[in-house]
Amino acid sequence: MEIVKIPMTIERQGGKVLLGRVEYNDNLMTDFAQTVEELETKIKGLLWGFEKLAPEQVKFICQYDIYALFQKFDFLKISNVAEHAGMNPGLLRQYVSGAKSPSEEQVKKIERTLHKLAEELKEAIIVTW
Repeated sequence: MEIVKIPMTIERQGGKVLLGRVEYNDNLMTDFAQTVEELETKIKGLLWGFEKLAPEQVKFICQYDIYALFQKFDFLKISNVAEHAGMNPGLLRQYVSGAKSPSEEQVKKIERTLHKLAEELKEAIIVTW
């Protein structure tokens, strides 16, 4: 069975509702959910219903807005990420809450910071005594 990788954009759609959208075979499919996991399940259902693409064949390549990113990776502390990015934590909280929209430059700064932290974490070695 071949795994099909499909880009999915996930963004806040007001309140705590997430909107997900994918394009497959020139068909745009969208749905709403409270969590990223629920959204992935619902979109996989749409892909099965319209394209007969089995859920276990689908791997999403997710693109998140700031709100959806911190919802998905809820173990990240906004203030710590902001500190590592050299940003004001209050400003990042405003981006996450939707009170303000980040510029493309700010989005890239946050993205670079997260990738750097992920690389550092990937290199961590845990030992037992």
